[in-house]
Amino acid sequence: MRKKVKSLVEALALGAREHIALVGGGGKTTLMFALADELRRNGKRVLASTTTKVWHREALEYEKLLLVEDDGDWKNKKAEGLSIESPAFVGKSILDTGKVEGISAALADQIFHDSTVDYLVVEADGSAGHPLKAPAEHEPVISSSVTMVVAMMGLEAMSARLDEATAFRVERVRKVTGLEPGSILTPKALASVFLHPAGLFKGTPGGSRRVVLLNKGDLIEEDRNAEELADILVADPANKIDRVILGSVRQGVYNVRTRMAS
Repeated sequence: MRKKVKSLVEALALGAREHIALVGGGGKTTLMFALADELRRNGKRVLASTTTKVWHREALEYEKLLLVEDDGDWKNKKAEGLSIESPAFVGKSILDTGKVEGISAALADQIFHDSTVDYLVVEADGSAGHPLKAPAEHEPVISSSVTMVVAMMGLEAMSARLDEATAFRVERVRKVTGLEPGSILTPKALASVFLHPAGLFKGTPGGSRRVVLLNKGDLIEEDRNAEELADILVADPANKIDRVILGSVRQGVYNVRTRMAS
């Protein structure tokens, strides 16, 4: 089934409360901010965070930055910054590198289990600005309470070559796709980044929904290959991917693909 929507909440089919982990490349930080803003406008109490690291300037896009150096200090910090009026970003500390250190998976669980939080949106890995990645051994860092994992890829990777300009951790992408460096990234090869056991959904809790977001559709001239990739993912016989979204977070337009009911 296909439909075109302009709401992230509708595109993702969000429930009344969600703990959402963002993985992959191609715009996680942009998605996190856009989703938090949309949920705020819908009257929801939203927190954003990371279980890795983000740049301090990115965390400051939110009106409030809560630093919880000790997991036990969460309730005190919550009183400072949780409101419907403005989403807050939760981190552990500001590092000398100019990044905000992320919170532990245990604290992310604690925050989501707090009944005053409607939505928790967390970056669960890093991609150093690349449109494509495959996770390292220690990635992603996904909490047990996560209800949805959104795996992202920037569509500028489509038909590009597998090299360091396109892929973060080329060797890891080579492992899951079987391509040698310099090879063209075809829809079939890119599907492996999502479907392989060592791919982007590695570590996803059993009860979590899996969503693929093929972002930055505004950067490609034709989307035939993107459509082919979406078809492969939706038709996966393991039936693990809930939906595939093609579009552009910056433009706010999303084409949603879901498997036809049997």
